[in-house]
Amino acid sequence: MNDFVAMTALELLQGYRDKSFSPVEVTEALLKQIERCNPAVNAYNLVDRDTTLEFARASEQRYQSGETMGQLDGVPVAIKDVFLTPMWPTLKGSKTIDPKSTLNKSAPAVAALERNGYVPLGKTTTPEFGWKGVTDNPIDGVTCNPWNPDKTAGGSSGGSAAAVPLGMGPLALGTDAGGSIRIPAGFCGHVGLKPSFGEVPHWPASPFGTLAHAGPMTWTVADCALMMNVLSEADDRDTNAVPRRNIDYLSAIRGEPGELLKGLKIAFSATLGYVQVDQEVEESVRKAVHLLQSLGADVVEVAPGFDDPLAPFGHLFYGGAANALRDLNKRQRELMDPQLVAVSEKAAQLSMLDYLGAVNERMVLCERMVNFHRKYDLLLTPTLPITAFKAGREVPEDWPSTRWPSWTPFTYPFNLTGQPALSVPCGFSSDGLPIGLQIVGRKFDDATVLRAGQAYQLAAPLTDKRPELFYANATEGAQV
Repeated sequence: MNDFVAMTALELLQGYRDKSFSPVEVTEALLKQIERCNPAVNAYNLVDRDTTLEFARASEQRYQSGETMGQLDGVPVAIKDVFLTPMWPTLKGSKTIDPKSTLNKSAPAVAALERNGYVPLGKTTTPEFGWKGVTDNPIDGVTCNPWNPDKTAGGSSGGSAAAVPLGMGPLALGTDAGGSIRIPAGFCGHVGLKPSFGEVPHWPASPFGTLAHAGPMTWTVADCALMMNVLSEADDRDTNAVPRRNIDYLSAIRGEPGELLKGLKIAFSATLGYVQVDQEVEESVRKAVHLLQSLGADVVEVAPGFDDPLAPFGHLFYGGAANALRDLNKRQRELMDPQLVAVSEKAAQLSMLDYLGAVNERMVLCERMVNFHRKYDLLLTPTLPITAFKAGREVPEDWPSTRWPSWTPFTYPFNLTGQPALSVPCGFSSDGLPIGLQIVGRKFDDATVLRAGQAYQLAAPLTDKRPELFYANATEGAQV
């Protein structure tokens, strides 16, 4: 079983084609792994074994008849519980949503996966309406870190992030409006891509507006590229989607590390000029940068030259939270995460000029990064300035701020700019918690971001190291 649950999507597809094993065998192994490991981390809030096996059997029959579907036939995928799935309700961690109202509809990402023959494993946990950088909600409770269940998995795609390292799905769907793919990918030690805004169609439109992106969460960069080939398929329900360019992301990352890095001008900033970074985090990221240099990358240490955009991000993000709650009455709000209600009610007091002022600051930041990328193809930073802290908290203990964006200063700037940003594991702290390297590219140059991530992962693979829970009998949840 460990062989199946440790395999990448590309390895599974090769085994299916070779008839070495079948989608049903793999899916059964993954469902057993979920049964073993999920109680310890609370990654999944819905698992429907019968429906999942129906999809697996249909895929198995297609392989037997030689009529496979698309690029992912038979590959199991975990789905964040903000994406509409026709067979399962989408509750977004909230008691305010009528489950029946969400059925018989597919989000664009789910529809693309369906067209490509995926096997849905279940729905993964999220904070209510995806509003914060850790994962807990009034329905499902707290989601924990696979490397240490006393720690947070991050958020808001925390359930998807906790599933991947434990072999509870080789591929997972996430969303990211302030770091919600990259934060948990960094804390949980796997790959997560926030694509360029508009590259992956997303519907219904997020209440967080153009901050919100949908993207892949995977064990390897290669699987991330494969998943992007599927998720970037056209869907005209997203009126913000950019015209399809039909890029083969998997082909774009083929080659040896030096070849993939050839000709790239890369900037590195350990602090963006204003962030206090944990010493172990900075040392690990610097080591990764030095490795890229040893492979022939042209790297210059330079900050992009902008001030912390926390204030405009806060106006736009929390304005999105207020937007998500705008039609909910007092009784409904009493059922919700009280901190979400508090930030949304505060944001509802913002004036139109406050909002437009934030838009102006966002435009200045976008221009700054456009000019920066005229000189540099990529920007490297830590994904996060800290490692995972205690589960069940929004911020670390004794933290100077009470809100989550204060400890995610490397992620939210690039939601404001809409650029592609990839988190790749680059090491572990002395207490065994993952550390991530963030690779940021110019807008719509997702392929170059993936190229650099693949070069690094080929040269410094951490993919053979799994959490102890991956192997152990995980039957009890963490105490938080």
